[in-house]
Order: sequence, then structure tokens, then C-alpha cells
Amino acid sequence: MNQYTSPLSRPWVASLGITLGLILVLVFLVQGISAIDVMHHVGWPVLRIIFFVALGLAAGEIIEATGWTRSLSIVARPLFSFARLGQRCSATFTTAFVSGIAANGMLVSFYDRGLIDKQRLFLTNFINQLPAFFLHLPTTLFVILPLTGTPGGIYLLLIFVAAVIRTGLCALYGRLRLAPPNEAAEESTKTGRQKKTAVSDLPGLLLSRVPRRLGRIVQLVIPIYILVFALQRLGCFDFIQTAMAETAVGALIPIEALSMVVISFLADYTSGFATAGALASSGVFTNHQVVLALILGNVIAVPIRSLRHQLPRYLGIFSPKMGTQILVLGQSLRVLSLLLVGAGYMLVGFS
Repeated sequence: MNQYTSPLSRPWVASLGITLGLILVLVFLVQGISAIDVMHHVGWPVLRIIFFVALGLAAGEIIEATGWTRSLSIVARPLFSFARLGQRCSATFTTAFVSGIAANGMLVSFYDRGLIDKQRLFLTNFINQLPAFFLHLPTTLFVILPLTGTPGGIYLLLIFVAAVIRTGLCALYGRLRLAPPNEAAEESTKTGRQKKTAVSDLPGLLLSRVPRRLGRIVQLVIPIYILVFALQRLGCFDFIQTAMAETAVGALIPIEALSMVVISFLADYTSGFATAGALASSGVFTNHQVVLALILGNVIAVPIRSLRHQLPRYLGIFSPKMGTQILVLGQSLRVLSLLLVGAGYMLVGFS
């Protein structure tokens, strides 16, 4: 038992100490924050992340041990075969249609065991933005269309096109830069000749591997989430938000009405669509201008949304260094693809 707990004792003490210190600072030194606020804004999101990461880590172990990799990889096998990413990465693509956090947990599990390399982990995470689009589509569809009508539908179509462009570029990069995956391992998966773990042995396998990896992730997720919450309550993100609105909006769209949409996007995702819809209904915007405003609002709001919502989970799941790299590269690719489709739509609209 000691061989599993002792290596974690010192990091756990440091993590819990930092967490407790941040909570005390928030509750006693920051006005208007109570322990209930911390639990509501930090506790439940962290528990959700831990649950889905644990699910992803366990799923990665199970599908590898039982030989289910090939079955789960069927959905995107042609794409991942072309990109030379292999069946394990393809299996995470299927999982991403259910939970992006669980898919990232699987990637971490495969990477920690040396089954995939760093480049494949990065590329697969970027490609998994495509199933993430479909995962959130039912929610966004019933928010955007009632608020913005036809322009909202065009906006969703352009967002999808941007996701497809990102996926194609990542697959092409993998095809050109990556060596073919381990053919022996892939072939053994196809033919089922690899040694499979009996169902009765799975609990012991999971208990021997998942808690250690999950523990390392939890040690980072909790203090990072509390730190981001503290920065938000102290107004750090509001300062960045105001600065971005004044500089980016003034340079790109020096029209007061368009600025309202962008600022609304920065404040809240839904309010950006509501503002655009209201301006369109009042005749201030044409349908073409609504679409452009929504794209620009999305682009400018990406850094703020990434800092608030994605940074804590990426730093915790992948480690601070790798998580930062994945987040910066992935969101940069997202912004470039949105600007590309936005420019194309603008040229078509003015032609």
C-alpha cells in the first residue's frame, strides 16, 4: 500500500496547502465571497472534471486491455489512418462525441504509457474539436437560432466549416510529418492476437493504474481552478476584457453597434447573440453584418473564454507546460480558421 501513497504524499501536502491558503484568502480578504460561493463556482466544476477524467483514464485502460481499440476507432478510421495517428487516437475521437474531458483523459493514459507520442497527442486533441462542435450543437442551436434567425444559421455553418478546415490541416500535417504508427501493434489489434486481460482482472488493473494518474491531475486542477476563480473575482479578467474591447474593436470594427456585440460576447456567450439579434431587428445591422459581427465577437472572446474555462482543466489534465502548449496552439488554430472563413464570407458578401 505504501508504494502507491508515499510518492504522492509530498505533492498532495503542497497541493492541499496551496488550496487551503487560496480559500482562506478568498473568504476572509476578498469582499463578497463566501465558502458557499467557492463551493458553487469551484467545487462542482472540479468534481465534474475529476469524474470525466477518471472516466477517460479508466476507458483508456479498459479498451487497451480488452482489445476494443479497433471497434471504437471505426468511426474515424479513414481519417486517422490518413493522418498516421493510429487506432488509439481514433478511439479518443469517438469518445469526444460524448465527453471532451474523457477523451483527453484517454489521451493522457495512452501518452503516459508510451503508446502514443507527443505530436500525436497534440494533433488528436486539435482534431477532437470537430466532435466537440457536434457535442455542443444541440445547446447552441436552440440558443442562436431563436435570437438571431437566419444569420445565426449562417454563422453556425461557418463555424462548422472552420472546424472542418482545422481537421483537414491537422490530418494533412500528420500525413506529411509523422511516421506510420507501429505496424506490429496496430496489426495485433486488428487480428486480436495481442494478449487480452480477463474481465475479472480489470478491477485490479484499474486500481493499480488509474488512482495514481488521477491523483497527479487532481493535485493541479484544484489549486489552479481556485486561482482562476480568485483572479476573476478580483477583476483581472474584466481589465483584460476592457483593454481588448478598446483596442481590438477600435482597430477592426470602429462602429459603435459592432462594438456592442463584441463586448457582449466578452461578457457572456449568449448575450452576444442577443445583442446581435436586437440590433438586426432594429434595422441597425443587415444580415451580412450580423454574421461578421458574430464571427469577430467569437474571435476576440476566445482568449478570455480560454483563460476562464479551459486553462484550469488543460493545465490539470495534461500538466502545466503541455496543457499551456496545447491550449495556445489549439486556440490559435481556431482563431486563424475563423478569420479565414470570415474573410471568405466577407469577400462573397461584398462581391
